[in-house]
Amino acid sequence: MVVATCVITLELAGVHSLKEKRSILKSILARLRQEFNLSVAEVDGHDVWGMGVIALAAVGNDKGHLHALLERSVAWLEEQRPDAPIHDYSIEFR
Repeated sequence: MVVATCVITLELAGVHSLKEKRSILKSILARLRQEFNLSVAEVDGHDVWGMGVIALAAVGNDKGHLHALLERSVAWLEEQRPDAPIHDYSIEFR
């Protein structure tokens, strides 16, 4: 069994309240769950308006498949959500 995680730091320029930030992140998390069948959550920067840190997780038997799945989800996020550009991301396996 392989557990794959991806931590993504998003830049949320132009966000002026935590309510606005939560709205953006809630939408992103719901779509990632729906599109890629991943476990997702906001994991850091909860009280910072201009930044969001989310984590994606998947479990499987094939490390290559999981890596491709997480890379596709990052590419989808870059393409579909230009309002929340990716500052940094990392993928790890356990």
